[in-house]
Amino acid sequence: MPLLPVILYRKEFRMSLKIVYPICCGIDVHKTFVVACVASTNSSNITSYSSRRFSTYTNGLRELASWLEAHNCHDVCMESTGKYWIPVFNILEPSCNLVLAHPKYVKAIRGKKTDKKDAKWIADLFKHDLVAPSFMPPADIRQLRDLMRYRFKLTCFSASEKNRFQNCLTVSNIQLGNIVSDTFGKSSQRIISQILEHPGEPLNLPSLIHGSMMPKLPELTLAVDGVFSPQQAAKLKIIRQHYDDLEIRKAELEQLILALAMPYQQEIDLILTVPSFKNVFSAITVLSEIGTNMEAFPSAKHLCSWAGLTPTNNESAGKKKSVRISKAGCYIKPLLVQCANAVVKSDKHPEIRNRYLRLKKRRGHKKAIIAIARMLLTAIYHILKNKIPYDAELYREADIIPVNREITVEQAILLLQSQGYRIKNAS
Repeated sequence: MPLLPVILYRKEFRMSLKIVYPICCGIDVHKTFVVACVASTNSSNITSYSSRRFSTYTNGLRELASWLEAHNCHDVCMESTGKYWIPVFNILEPSCNLVLAHPKYVKAIRGKKTDKKDAKWIADLFKHDLVAPSFMPPADIRQLRDLMRYRFKLTCFSASEKNRFQNCLTVSNIQLGNIVSDTFGKSSQRIISQILEHPGEPLNLPSLIHGSMMPKLPELTLAVDGVFSPQQAAKLKIIRQHYDDLEIRKAELEQLILALAMPYQQEIDLILTVPSFKNVFSAITVLSEIGTNMEAFPSAKHLCSWAGLTPTNNESAGKKKSVRISKAGCYIKPLLVQCANAVVKSDKHPEIRNRYLRLKKRRGHKKAIIAIARMLLTAIYHILKNKIPYDAELYREADIIPVNREITVEQAILLLQSQGYRIKNAS
């Protein structure tokens, strides 16, 4: 008997994600060109794609904006590739809702990467709202951020020149750094200028130094007993000239920054009420990094996570691995750590110093300082959000231990063990 053919029917079950942006665009950014892919989804949830390559010249980016307008596309997502995304962002910002994504969140599968596929992959992720957007402050805040970061670089250049200057003195056996706190002070600079201008001649140190340094005159005489070689002397002159020029350029930049920050004087004054924020440029640095609108961050915890001041989540199979803080906030985090190190040394703010000492006893100095830096940033968040100055009493009230607090015997034992006590039987 012949076998009858058996036809198997398989019913497919498809679980589709919600489409948030029916018409959107993904852009793969490069140095000389960009590849854009518009994803258009109809009422039947069928998506059609249209890709095109554009130059990164201004004319090419304007063609990109017109092409998006022709497709009725106003929602655009692109990855932040170096500085190459900024011209694209500037051209499309007035007409599109732009989302800037970190490359690690939109990275395509290895082995299936082309420019067109990358743009299509970004569009597919974005149409389902699966891309975590990067924080983008307004244009004027971005300009202020750019200038403040440049000022930070100039400060680093100046510090490098100071170190080179000190190295030249050490090589020439001029041990001024052992006597004075700053080799770029007035007395030190007069001594070095005298040595450079009149090599081999004896120095009249009392006429070159400040009166407060007179008790150090015998030791100072021994410290300047060295000889500059012609090469080191020429190098020293170049370093001093470069350092002076850097300070002039930095002063000019600071005037430009102060003029640009004038509309935000109220927010700057509020930040200056936070402990250890005494320099106006410290307040402007924080303002340029996080902006003035705290609605961009759902909570203070989100802001601290964005600044890299919270432990990371790294858990697998029920085991917690490294919980180090992330590398985010490479400009704002060092500033907050410096402010935290300064404020914990002062007795003027016991609400901060006492918390630091409690944490240091259990977790060590480094983790305690990061906690204090997070405490300062949390205070700044609420200050800018509520438009109120810093209030130390809020922390003091929170640190008061309630009288009627009750805990179980097991909790009491754990608390004593965490303080270093060893529990033994009463007998």
